[in-house]
Amino acid sequence: MNDSKKAENDPAATNKDGSIGDVGAEFPGPAGQAPAGEPDPFVVLENLRRENAELKDKVLRTLAEMENQRRRAEREIADAKTYGVTSFARDMLTVADNLRRAASSAPPGAHEPEGAALKTLIEGIELTERDFLSRLGKYGVQKLEPLGTKFDPNLHEALFEVPGETAPNGTVVQVMEDGYTIGDRVLRPAKVGVSRGGPKPANQNAST
Repeated sequence: MNDSKKAENDPAATNKDGSIGDVGAEFPGPAGQAPAGEPDPFVVLENLRRENAELKDKVLRTLAEMENQRRRAEREIADAKTYGVTSFARDMLTVADNLRRAASSAPPGAHEPEGAALKTLIEGIELTERDFLSRLGKYGVQKLEPLGTKFDPNLHEALFEVPGETAPNGTVVQVMEDGYTIGDRVLRPAKVGVSRGGPKPANQNAST
C-alpha cells in the first residue's frame, strides 16, 4: 500500500499509460535541438545561404567579364576596319607626293592660253591628284592643312624655323611635305617650317 501511493505521487516514476519508467525520455533535450548525430538545421541553412551568395558573386563576375570581352572584340573589329589599310595607305602617300611635285614643277605661265598643251597636262595631273586623295578619303585618310595654324607636335614635324615678325611665333609658315591622318591617328606628320620671333598668339596674350 505504501509503495503504490509513492508511485502515484512520484511523476518521474509513473508514465501516462500507468507504467513506471523515465518520463524525461519522451522529451529529448532543449526545444529545436537536432537529435544526436544529425546536423543542426540552422547551421545547414546558414551554409546554404553563404554558398548561394558565393555562386551569385561568381555569376555576376562572369557576366561582367563576358561584357568586357564583347566590348573589347567590338573595339578590335572597329579598329581593324578603320586602320587595317594603314600600311597600304602610307605607301600610297608617295604617289600623292609625286603628283603634287609634278603639278608644282610646272613653269610660270603654264596655265596661259599659249601653253595649251602643257596646261592640259598640268590640269590632268591635278585632277588625278584630287581623285586619288578622294579615293584615299573613302578609307578614312585625310590630308592635313597646317599652313597658317599653330604648330602641333602631335600633327607636325618641324624641320626648321623661319625668323620674322609677320607671323605669330610658333606658326606653321611653310609645308615641305604634306601630312595625313587616318581615323583619329596620324598616318604621317606634316613636315613644316615654323615662325620664330614674331608676336605671341592672341590666346597667349589673353592668358598673361
